[in-house]
Amino acid sequence: MNCKIEISRKVFIPRIETEFWVEKAIKEVRSLKLEVRGLKILDVFAGSGCIGIAILKACPELCRRVDFVEIDERAIEQIEINLKLNKISPKRYRVYKSDLFEKLKGEKSAPYSGAGYDVIFANPPYVAEERIAEVEESVLKEEPKIALFAGKDGLFYIEKFLKEAKNFLKKTGVIYLEFDPKQKEAIKNIIKREGYSSFQFRKDQFKKYRWAKINK
Repeated sequence: MNCKIEISRKVFIPRIETEFWVEKAIKEVRSLKLEVRGLKILDVFAGSGCIGIAILKACPELCRRVDFVEIDERAIEQIEINLKLNKISPKRYRVYKSDLFEKLKGEKSAPYSGAGYDVIFANPPYVAEERIAEVEESVLKEEPKIALFAGKDGLFYIEKFLKEAKNFLKKTGVIYLEFDPKQKEAIKNIIKREGYSSFQFRKDQFKKYRWAKINK
């Protein structure tokens, strides 16, 4: 998506499936009939920062600010490197070392406050520990474990994220979430349980369910 992404700090390597759905999501965000321009966007589980940087470069006239959230110190360093590499103005982003929304309390949405995000992009760790035998040896050797595994069924971070995310979305806010195709039904149950208004599951370029659009 016309971005230079360095991975010298040994962060999770961006995947072509992610590039595919992020490009589609950005086109969709461009077409939304939003109340105001100047969107506030969150890239959580940001890794290299590739999603948020793609948004900042693709939507200079639409996106006011992207906040990047990561818990891994190496990833924080990598995001800062990549923002500079892509010549993104510091006025257009903030980078937080945070366990999900822990450091974002000031962004908690409330009626008439103006707080909250218009769009949240999330590519969480979602590999199930019970499926470790299916993971390529090179991935296990090179990729940071913190960016891969998420409990026995791979849903630990997705469940935690969906429980909190609605409190940080504006009324018309949207979530775009990547997941393992085998988790689709379980994620549908979580979305319903957490009371989101509507959702759609979408396929990647390999015809596998890979991402979801979730409306507050």
